[in-house]
Amino acid sequence: MPLSDRERKLLAEMEQALSADDPRLSSTLTGSRTFPGRTRVLTGLGALLSGLAIILGGLISQTVPVGILGFLIALAGLITVLSALAGLSKAPRMANGGKGKKSRGLRSRLEQRWDERNFDN
Repeated sequence: MPLSDRERKLLAEMEQALSADDPRLSSTLTGSRTFPGRTRVLTGLGALLSGLAIILGGLISQTVPVGILGFLIALAGLITVLSALAGLSKAPRMANGGKGKKSRGLRSRLEQRWDERNFDN
C-alpha cells in the first residue's frame, strides 16, 4: 500500500529533522559516510604544498617577490586546513548522552505529528 501525500511529507520532514539533529547517524543509516571537510582539507593541502614549492623556486632563482608569493599561498593553505579541521572538532556533543533540549524537542514534535496523524482520521 503506497503512502499518501501527507505521510510522504511527514516522512520527509522527519528525515530532515534527523539529518539536522544527528548527521553522523543519518549518514550511517543512509550508507553514505562522507568526510564533511574533505574538499577544504584537500584544497588547503594542495595550496600549502604548492606554496612551499613556489618558496623553493624563489630561493633557487633568488627572487624575493616569488618567495613572498609562495609564503602567502602556503599560509593561506595552512589556514584553510586548520579551519576545516577545527570545524570538524566543534561538532555538537552532549555530555548527557544526547538527551538534551534538542532531542526532547524533536521527540515532542514527532509525538505531536503522530497524534495528529492518528486522531485526524
